[in-house]
Amino acid sequence: MHSLRQQALQIVLQASPDLKAASARSLDEQAAVDADAVIATPAGIPGRPARPELVGHTDLKPRSMRTVEGRAALIHALAHIELNAIDLALDIVWRFAGMPEAFYRQWIVVAKEEALHFELLRDHLRTLGFAYGGFPAHNALWDMAEKTQHDLLARLAIVPRTLEARGLDASPPIKAKLVGAGDLRAGAILDLILRDEIGHVAVGNFWYRQQCAQRGLDPIATYAELAERYRAPRLRGPFNIEARRAAGFSDEELALLA
Repeated sequence: MHSLRQQALQIVLQASPDLKAASARSLDEQAAVDADAVIATPAGIPGRPARPELVGHTDLKPRSMRTVEGRAALIHALAHIELNAIDLALDIVWRFAGMPEAFYRQWIVVAKEEALHFELLRDHLRTLGFAYGGFPAHNALWDMAEKTQHDLLARLAIVPRTLEARGLDASPPIKAKLVGAGDLRAGAILDLILRDEIGHVAVGNFWYRQQCAQRGLDPIATYAELAERYRAPRLRGPFNIEARRAAGFSDEELALLA
């Protein structure tokens, strides 16, 4: 029986989105972790299907919510983010050795929830007459995973605490667009995703602070330095302060956003 970390790697390598999500959802949370194993990086990370075509972030233009195709394109973009999020949660599990067992088990729960989010959005997309892979998408999330692959502290600072936290901010206006266009089902899915994502960012915040404490670093100054070094996206409002507070950002961090 492969360890939980080895199972995580095998799912990251899986090219089929449907199989990737289903495999993540069926991960055995009780499997041995093997926290101290150093796993060599194989070729082919992450596994990706032939479609969607991956283009530059700036090449994706917003579409009108007045058309089914426009709404489908937005839901497709969200599904693509969730597919990447499965890989990001599992990548932190297999890649970084020597953490407490709870670290790995918490990220496995995150991966399972990201897989559910992908499946909900994929299935909703099908009801609109479209399929995942039918629109172009960007690779910005995984690009940041590659940049931070050698530094767990940077990964925690930039992925959950920056990129995923931006999702907390983006969720209410995106939901308003879709519900305003009459897509109540998409609104309900986004409510579930926001609830779970608060928990995912909280996991990132907890382990980021744990790593700062272990290394004797100030979390706020260290975050600013890492965001600069790795060219993290600039944080722009409006911010979902209530969700960020629930996700474990401190009053000092929230004040800095203003």
